[in-house]
Amino acid sequence: MKCFATALFLLPGAVLPAADPHPVTNPESALMLGGPWVPENTHLIDFASLPLVTHEHAVVSDVRKEKGVNQHNYLTHNDGRFFAMWSDGPGVEDRVGQRVKFATSADGLTWEAPRFLTPEPPHSGPGSPHYGTRTDQGFRYIARGFWQRDGELLALAALDEAAGFFGKSLELRAFRWKDDETWEDAGLIHDDTINNFPPLRLSTGDWMMSRRPHDYKSAGVQFLVGGVKALDDWQSFPVLGSASELTAEEPDWWILPDENLSAIFRDNRKSGFL
Repeated sequence: MKCFATALFLLPGAVLPAADPHPVTNPESALMLGGPWVPENTHLIDFASLPLVTHEHAVVSDVRKEKGVNQHNYLTHNDGRFFAMWSDGPGVEDRVGQRVKFATSADGLTWEAPRFLTPEPPHSGPGSPHYGTRTDQGFRYIARGFWQRDGELLALAALDEAAGFFGKSLELRAFRWKDDETWEDAGLIHDDTINNFPPLRLSTGDWMMSRRPHDYKSAGVQFLVGGVKALDDWQSFPVLGSASELTAEEPDWWILPDENLSAIFRDNRKSGFL
């Protein structure tokens, strides 16, 4: 079953009934989605019957003929152009040799030919005997989103061994967009880290993003706060219970209008719900 969720956004200064969710006055509320069309048991929502948004469809990258894989896609708009990035690998997601590709578009419908954003993972290119396999003898890059910081466009990518999720060499790196329309390695963001979405800026001026270390299934999920003084200047804060109570996976979060924060996690115990 696919999982969907939406935030209940509140006007600043709004007075809430005790039953409504709020990160300060009612943080234990289970309500995530409200509306006249929502059944009392939210697990019974018929997502297939929801109204459709009018759209146009464009293919950015098609790797079906070579039996490749494109996923972990991210989108941003910078300097008059759309930028898309994604993981591009052989066969199935996150095998040895996977790299990050990108493409740009003026209108979001007509896209330039995809190009590589990251180099080949160390000793893991098409010439490697481990290419296209799952093994800790080879590495892969995983696309992790665009970060617009201090007038620069950065692309984030995780690098680790390709045996499972994740390898002990796991690290999050940044690549900087240059005037000659190429990407240069801007360095390490944080070791033993894979985020899920790029940083957002808090009212304090700090940046924040989620963090999973390589052993997150037992250690739990954390959040990184910082990124102001330098690309690699962060403090890491654990989310209590994210391993023992929730088995949290793929965190996402947002800033409420009153500057409080709210987050959701996929439940990796396979309940089928967030």
